Amino acid sequence: MGTITTSDGTEIFYKDWGEGQPIVFSHGWPLSADDWDNQMLFFLQHGYRVIAHDRRGHGRSTQTGGGHDMDHYADDLAAVVEHLDLHDAIHVGHSTGGGEVTHYLARHGEGRAAKAALLCAVPPLMVKTDANPEGLPKDVFDDLQAQLAANRSEFYRALPSGPFYGFNRPGVESSEAVIANWWRQGMMGGAKAHYDGIVAFSQTDFTEDLRQITIPVLVMHSEDDQIVPYVASGPKSAALLQNGVLKTYKDFPHGMPTTHADVVNADLLEFLQS
Repeated sequence: MGTITTSDGTEIFYKDWGEGQPIVFSHGWPLSADDWDNQMLFFLQHGYRVIAHDRRGHGRSTQTGGGHDMDHYADDLAAVVEHLDLHDAIHVGHSTGGGEVTHYLARHGEGRAAKAALLCAVPPLMVKTDANPEGLPKDVFDDLQAQLAANRSEFYRALPSGPFYGFNRPGVESSEAVIANWWRQGMMGGAKAHYDGIVAFSQTDFTEDLRQITIPVLVMHSEDDQIVPYVASGPKSAALLQNGVLKTYKDFPHGMPTTHADVVNADLLEFLQS
């Protein structure tokens, strides 16, 4: 584990375990590198070097008041990659982290990257527009900000208890430990970063970023994702990528790297070894 300091003075926390080809994990909103614990242990045991950082304002990184946008997220990721002098890296991003990975590859180039995977990721664009009618109305995201501002702790219990992990679906057994771990990670971060981050993940248009990427990219998304709607994301991203492959799941939740880690890990490993 270590930290780096970015050009604007933000301290970014990261984990770096093992040796071999590096896999760099970018977490979702409003979580931390800890959300990748299962994947990091799994791929470490399969001979990979595994790295995950806490996004600025999240987890153990600086709770800075500004810079909560995709440009800064991508630049911070680039700073970690360059500090560790990574080459032939595989980038894996979940949800907002998928946007971070996409923007990083387009903004900083693919010279240090070999492959990427986007899991239930926010690209191409989450918010509904004339050009993106399948997106969610802006007032959905305005409401998320309002709930966060009113009572962040309560909001961070309700989201994982329901749609994030699909615990609101009939017949799905809820896990208090999973809910509590989501809450723990969220409350470690800063309210300002999380408030601004809602705009960053919902209103950033990654269409042109996706078109620029040439390395192989696995797009993994579930039709029952209640956070990032499948029709507005996975298939569209795969179609925009020059070398994209879509892997669709039927009834997995948005938080499938946690609830269905065995399936997700196996599919990721197959892609990395292909």
